This record gives sequence, structure tokens and C-alpha cells, in this order.
Amino acid sequence: MAILKDILYKVPLKSVSGDMNKEIGSICFDSRESKQDCLFIAVQGLTVDGHEYIGKAIASGATAIVCEKLPESLLDDVTYVQTADSAEALGVLASNFFGNPSDRLHLVGITGTNGKTTSATLLFQLFRKLGYNVGLLSTVENRVNDKILPARFTTPDAIQLNELLKEMADSGCTHCFMEVSSHALIQKRTKGVNFKGAVFTNITHDHLDYHKTFDEYIKAKKILFDELGKEAFALVNVDDKRGNVMLQNTKASKKTYGFKFMANYKSRIINNTLQGLELDIDNKNVWFRLVGDFNAYNLLACYGVAIELEEDADEVLTALSELRPAKGRFDLVDNPSGIIAIVDYAHTPDALENVLKTIEGFRTGNEQVITVVGCGGDRDKAKRPLMASIATKYSNKVILTSDNPRTEDPLAILKDMEEGVSKSNYKKTTTIADRKEAIKMAVSIANKEDIILVAGKGHEDYQEIDGVRHPFDDKQVLTEMLEIFNENNN
Repeated sequence: MAILKDILYKVPLKSVSGDMNKEIGSICFDSRESKQDCLFIAVQGLTVDGHEYIGKAIASGATAIVCEKLPESLLDDVTYVQTADSAEALGVLASNFFGNPSDRLHLVGITGTNGKTTSATLLFQLFRKLGYNVGLLSTVENRVNDKILPARFTTPDAIQLNELLKEMADSGCTHCFMEVSSHALIQKRTKGVNFKGAVFTNITHDHLDYHKTFDEYIKAKKILFDELGKEAFALVNVDDKRGNVMLQNTKASKKTYGFKFMANYKSRIINNTLQGLELDIDNKNVWFRLVGDFNAYNLLACYGVAIELEEDADEVLTALSELRPAKGRFDLVDNPSGIIAIVDYAHTPDALENVLKTIEGFRTGNEQVITVVGCGGDRDKAKRPLMASIATKYSNKVILTSDNPRTEDPLAILKDMEEGVSKSNYKKTTTIADRKEAIKMAVSIANKEDIILVAGKGHEDYQEIDGVRHPFDDKQVLTEMLEIFNENNN
């Protein structure tokens, strides 16, 4: 239980009606979760206005309401708190309700279009190897040390976020590394959270269905840096031209990393093979198990974060050299067939191009590159032809297929993708809506030493069709098909 006035500390108030000293047992912004002695926050969402459910929340036991618009009639035994921005208030009061857990952690947020999951996961693994109790909040999973919690969204809502941070702090965690999505920043889910540092990886075409323009997308990412305190650090990829934009107006200590331009943390790629990367960092040559230029950036970002958190450079590099990539990120599928098979989460044009360019660098010239790729439904339609165009540019054969069609017609999505296939690439492109059949065909047309890339879903173990999630794992399906291939060819 907590006192209402304490929960509302630092929340800008417009008016108050009722007792501010009452005890609050829980908080919620979904009226279905309201119960006795609950504080209900009425938030205006994209499709639902929480103000319409104030009565329902009270009927279920809520004794206090935070809202932007007061109801026409006020009940004597309910406290009504009016604020200018309920979403912002939710973040602040959620942090207060759970005892401001981020104050007890070295919390670092990672934002950007690509690299968030890998960077956050590598940092989690790194600090575990360095001997710390650590939390992770990522697209793939949430973790409290070795305890794994499923992740449905890249960044949880404000209540779930602070509840998880409290669990981490109460479990003795000293550090937490979390992905911070542009959606979460716009929706103010991280308000009231105290970040000790923030990382910007890069920004490319994505989520324009939500943000509408690329400028708005950039502004969304920048919120994380604008809200950092002066004791925090802001570490940005200076090779991305928007890196310095993120540093504008931040109160935090400004730091940069990169390979092309002058930076606080600078590196050079010595070797880049299917077995891993050799990098020169701080005049030390180190071999890493991760593959590709994009992972070179992720590794350098992690090194920069660790040094900003005052870790020993040699210990950091040694520990980083032992780490493996996050699940579904340039994930090589072990198989005896002789085919090189890769599963990757690449679901943006830039990410797909990065992966295919990395594969291009490994080719000897004789093998085929066969790419299986789709695009998600109910998402940014503008990237669909771009994804197909990139796939056909860097592949010998391309199979366009379903990703997560959600509520859209899979064939309509594929038609949008086909618009990006030039006439000269028609012959190398096939469309198969059934994703399992598409993967099956990729294997059936492959020869030993060919390279198959299955892109778009990575770590996901489901396929969402008509709003229902069906079990589906790219790596599992690809493994099964490769086993059949091997049996038929031996």
C-alpha cells in the first residue's frame, strides 16, 4: 500500500477533488484490471480513450482517478486528480508507486532502428561475465539474472516496466540494459525512469506507418537523449549522420563511437569472416564470435558503454570476445548438408541490406545466395517494395513469402513487395505465400555450399495470421528441411 499524495510526487496537477491521504493498493490504466483501493489512470490511446472507462474502473473498486478531463459528476468517496497529460503522469506515478526502482540500478537504454536487441543482449551477457547481477529488457526476452520472462513488446508499458525494474533491484541487480522503442518514447512509457546512460545505434526507414514522417521518427528517438540528466552519458554512432542530432540539447555527457570518423571510441575491422570478426579497439587486436560490419558497431557500442560505466578495458574486451549473438541475429543453422543456412530478424530495408552485404563479402563467387523474405501486415507499407528490391539486388534467387500478415491479406502484402522487383529480376523471383513451403523450396533448389538466408522473423516462434499467433520457428523449419535434404543427398 502507498499514500496517494506520495504516488503523485512530481506529477503536475491541475486540480484535486477528494482525500489525497488515502491508501492505494494498486495502479492500472486498463479498467479491467481495476480492483479495491486501485488508482485508475485514464489515458487517451490511439484507438481507446480511458476516460470512457472511469465509471467501470470505479465500479470495480478504484478509489482514485487520474485524468485529463473530469467526469461530469464526481463521487464523494473517490479522489479525482486532474493533470494536463495522463500518459506522462502514468510514467511518473508508476515509478513512484514501485519505489523509483531505476534509481537503484545502472540503467542504460539502447535506441535506434537496428542493433538494439543485439547490443542490449551483449551488454547483459558482458556484465554477467564481469560478475554482476544484471537485468535485460529486450524484444526477445526479459531477464532477471538467469530468470527468463517472456517479452511481448520491445518496451513494456510504464507499470510493467517499473514492476520489472523493481524485481531486478530487489533481486540484487546493479545493472539493467533495455531496448527503448520509438513507440515507447512517444507514448511516454519511460517517463519517470532514471537512465544512467543511453545509446543510439542508427536510424533508417521503419515505423512510418506510426510516425508518418522520417523527421517525426528521428524526433521520437531523440526524446531519450533530451530527457537524460547531467550525471548520465549519451553514446551515439557518429558514423550515422543523425548521431550528432541526438546529442543536441542533451544535458548528459556526450560521447561518440564509430569506424569512419573521429570518435571517443574508435575501431577498425581487420578481418570479417563467417567465423567471426577481428577488430582493432584501443590499439588491441581482438577476435570476436559475431559476424558482419553491423555487429562490429554493436561490439564497439558495448565496449563504450562498459568503459563509461568504469569497467576495466582489458577485462571488457576479453569478456566480449567470448560472447555469442542474440537469438535470431545472423544465426547460423548447424547442419551436415554443406549448405550455409542463416536466420536473421532483418525486417527493415537497411537491416536486410546489411545482412546481404555481409553475405556478399563471404562469397567465393561460385555459390548461390537464396533469400526467403516477407513483410509484416498492418505495418509500414512503403518499405515492402524496398525489401523486395534489396533482396533481388543481392541474391541469385529470391522467394517472397508471408511474414506476420496479422489482419491483412498475405497476397496483398506480396503484391506490394512485387512492385519492387525490376523486370530484369523477374526470372530469379518466386512468390509463395506459405512460409513453410517457401523455406522448403529454398532448400530444394540449393546445392552444397550455397547460402540460404531466411529473413524477417528471426527469434520469433510464431506467425500471426488474422490476429491469431500460430507456432512457427524459422530456424526449426529450416533445420528440418536441411535434414531431409541431407538424407536425400547421402
